[in-house]
Amino acid sequence: MDGVTVTGVRASARIVARADGRGGTALPVLDGAGPLALRRTRASGGEAKVMVVGAMSGPLGGDRFTLAARVEEGARLHVGSAAATLALPGQTKHEARYDVRLDVADGGELHWMPEQLISVRGSGLQVATRAELGAGARLVLREEQVLGRAGEVPGRLTSRLTVCVAGRCVLDQELACGPGAPGGWDGPAVLAGHRAVGQLLVARPEFAERPPAARMLGEAAALMPLAGPAVLVSAMAPDALLLRGLLDEALALIGP
Repeated sequence: MDGVTVTGVRASARIVARADGRGGTALPVLDGAGPLALRRTRASGGEAKVMVVGAMSGPLGGDRFTLAARVEEGARLHVGSAAATLALPGQTKHEARYDVRLDVADGGELHWMPEQLISVRGSGLQVATRAELGAGARLVLREEQVLGRAGEVPGRLTSRLTVCVAGRCVLDQELACGPGAPGGWDGPAVLAGHRAVGQLLVARPEFAERPPAARMLGEAAALMPLAGPAVLVSAMAPDALLLRGLLDEALALIGP
């Protein structure tokens, strides 16, 4: 970058979920540390459950995080996080970056349900989540962004979500908020003054023939079938608690 040394933490974590042949799910790869520490927790049925338990603050400016999960045929994995993620200012003016890569094979199932991402004043973060699904894969993915802590203006946050099913892109969208974002991000055509924004994406092979119908879910949430076996719920709310309620109601409507 023009001869400037970028400082910051480099951290990566990787999960592989595999059917154990006895109706359960094994985790032959569970590798992470520092801000991306991973812990297997108690789960029911044939599902494996993993929590991201960060032992460090972040991401801070200049940090680079990468988290990858692969779910193989017949495996079921649920991934959550122990607490909200705080995007914080760092000692460098460079933005932080957080890349998430999800790969779900035919017959695999992944619930990706982290806690909220909070954009703190003065921070800069780019988040990119990419999911590659087999034709018979199942995915429930929730993303929630909160613009600033209580009474605080947000940092700069850019979030991109890309989902492909059987090699075909069914969703590729990006939202930029905060200082330096394209004009109008807080206007009536985008967030309309709301401080919390989120998405719920549900992909199931049966949606190829019988997708849920498009509908509004109150004044600030909508369900939309995608051009593939998936649906997207987009929602906005004044705060994180109300946003979570909207997305939970949407998932109950679609079916877990």
